[in-house]
Amino acid sequence: MKTSLGIWAFGPMVTRFVPVGYQPKHGYEPEPVAEKVHRAVDGLGDLMDGYEFHYPNELSEENLDEVRSALGDHDIYCIAGGLHLDPRFGRGGLVNPDPELRGEAKRILRDAAEFAGSLGAHLIVWPGGEGYNYPFQTPYAESWGWLIEGLGEAASICGERGVKLLLEHKNSEPAMKILMRNIGMCLFVVHKLRDQGLENVQINMDWQHLIMNGEHLPEYAALLASEGLLGHQHANSGWGTFDDDNMVGATAFMETLELALEFRRCGYGSNGERLGFDLYPYTEDQVGAVRRSVLQWQFIDTVAGRIDDAALREAQQAKDAVRAYEIVYAALGA
Repeated sequence: MKTSLGIWAFGPMVTRFVPVGYQPKHGYEPEPVAEKVHRAVDGLGDLMDGYEFHYPNELSEENLDEVRSALGDHDIYCIAGGLHLDPRFGRGGLVNPDPELRGEAKRILRDAAEFAGSLGAHLIVWPGGEGYNYPFQTPYAESWGWLIEGLGEAASICGERGVKLLLEHKNSEPAMKILMRNIGMCLFVVHKLRDQGLENVQINMDWQHLIMNGEHLPEYAALLASEGLLGHQHANSGWGTFDDDNMVGATAFMETLELALEFRRCGYGSNGERLGFDLYPYTEDQVGAVRRSVLQWQFIDTVAGRIDDAALREAQQAKDAVRAYEIVYAALGA
């Protein structure tokens, strides 16, 4: 399975408590995006096949040549929408109540789709700012209509360019109640777009976003794969209460191991899908944290390959948890 990395893992690591970031030397002004890419490529080498960037904040027409030069033989696999990074859209972009701001947000997302398509890259939309903070604040039905309208325009452009629109959910932050906040709401949007004839829309599973919701990673991977909707992964881990974006396998180990097994069962990666890494190493060495994530994933996947799948399927048909864990722990060396 090929890999990709969100270049934001090489940023200053800002928080609301430390606005300059825990690693301020890697802020945008002292370190252009092309230099972040240089550091990543030099440190990770062949562990990464490609990289992912927010449009237009991290990658745009203005710095494309510099970034491509820094990438060398690596590709640009995904472009991510960046409306949540724009202070104009504090009350939403696609769902902003101001028609002019909403129109501007839709234009930027259309431009992102055009840009992604011109690169042969898929477009990820995580509508983190498309929601609300208070009861009584938002016209719900209208907001959902605006969201689907804007996503539909982006999906249409992606379809014309032969790339995918990848939807990513999260329950909270920066909007306290993000509209598309769980897998079910993702599927609602997918099917609303399919009703418009837009068949190029799939799901990007951000693992920590699912963990925060109590959504079981392998269950949803299997479900999405059965529907032809398993489009991309953002691999990470965390404690489950916040979007930690910790190293893969640091927590949720068993869930990640079962996820690796489900990937093998459904053939994820055989049609060009990738394991993307979405990490936020607050205080850790950035190259080291990404490298460790890749190596830990490789170990987890190797263990999944040692599981006697025929025996496990038999145990699962009987819902025999004791037998299932006997098989899994045997693969772990017990």
